Amino acid sequence: MPDSQPDALLIDRPAKTLRQLALEKMREAILTMKFRPGERLVERALCERLGVSRSVVREVLRHLESEGLVETIPNHGPAVAAPEPAKIAQIYELRSMLEALAARHCAARATPADLAALRTALEAVRAGYGAGEPFTVLAATARFYEAMFRAAGRQVAWELLVALNGRITHLRARTISTSGRERDGMAEMQAILDAIIARDPDAAAAASVRHLQNALQLALKQGPAESQSPN
Repeated sequence: MPDSQPDALLIDRPAKTLRQLALEKMREAILTMKFRPGERLVERALCERLGVSRSVVREVLRHLESEGLVETIPNHGPAVAAPEPAKIAQIYELRSMLEALAARHCAARATPADLAALRTALEAVRAGYGAGEPFTVLAATARFYEAMFRAAGRQVAWELLVALNGRITHLRARTISTSGRERDGMAEMQAILDAIIARDPDAAAAASVRHLQNALQLALKQGPAESQSPN
């Protein structure tokens, strides 16, 4: 009778590869400002810190460059991306158009389940701020906006933003770390949700635009000189 027990020598296939794990660690380190905008990313040092080969590090850096989180500087090599003011303004301009549209349609058509998802996500943002966990704030904020776009029925618009997700999250990480943002940012997002709950499309769109205008000003204040200071 064959033994039904699994072979003790069988190696469980890991859920994630070393490359995926290294990518997640590096992305989180950049988004939580452990690596500052403008900071050089030296392959040898990263190999030692991550415990992976140079080929894995190079693959990770290439992937992060495709997301807009890393840039290659001539004669210096890879560094954490430090977005130019003109590009920052364009990203927020695009977000303002798409998110205001989504907020407007969400206010008109959100179901009770949609509203519950928005409330849950916003409470997670608040909890992340309270616990001093920026990565939690970033993840919960992304869930809030995804729920808003889905409730609005604006899947294509959401996919456009997802294509810019790395750049958007990088800028968001910079703004949420500024003094008082846990108070002001939460109030602005709450205003968006309140307008959606009140079924007021104009107010929801206006609240979304105000939120992004304020975030833009914060992002622009963090100039290259400040961004490139070592961790």
